[in-house]
Amino acid sequence: MSTRDKARLLIAQEAAKIIAEEGINDYLPAKHKAAARLGIASSRSLPRNEEIDQALEEYLRLYRAETQPQHITRLRKLALEAMRFLEEFSPRLVGGALDGSAGQYSPIILYVYPEAPEDIIKKLVDARIPFKESSFSFNLGHKRAMTYPALDFLVDGVRVELAVLPPELKGQRINRKEKTIPGGSLQDVENLLNGV
Repeated sequence: MSTRDKARLLIAQEAAKIIAEEGINDYLPAKHKAAARLGIASSRSLPRNEEIDQALEEYLRLYRAETQPQHITRLRKLALEAMRFLEEFSPRLVGGALDGSAGQYSPIILYVYPEAPEDIIKKLVDARIPFKESSFSFNLGHKRAMTYPALDFLVDGVRVELAVLPPELKGQRINRKEKTIPGGSLQDVENLLNGV
């Protein structure tokens, strides 16, 4: 293994630990923080997101084997509750709660597809659910850095991030942070919880 490959592996492992333990869910800051901790200055040594995903799976298998299944089940149950509440907007669960890699501080990420962003806001306001507005960026095909509204709120102490996307993106695979993310429908999440 070359020196550069060793550096990439070490950064991937440290970034996975940061994601799992510190609640940094964005890969690029996790890579930079890991490289700084390890004293590796070359940006050419930064691992790909897929390498961090592999390191995160390994980290969770080694250090969270006893607690990870219960944690993921809890997140999926909370996601299902939020998805049922937002069912009219065709919610899709993505990220760590879906694939099982969510760390202690990972949010539940849902893609929703209202006719207008105001429809989601009205739903939350009518239900008296406090939320914060932000934005959500991703790559779609050859288009770079598409940005859409996002809303964050808490369910039983867990942050839920809603990426508010236009209806024409429903059913498309969205590439976010160099990683294609499949989406889980309400039925998919129910099946995961029921062991189907």
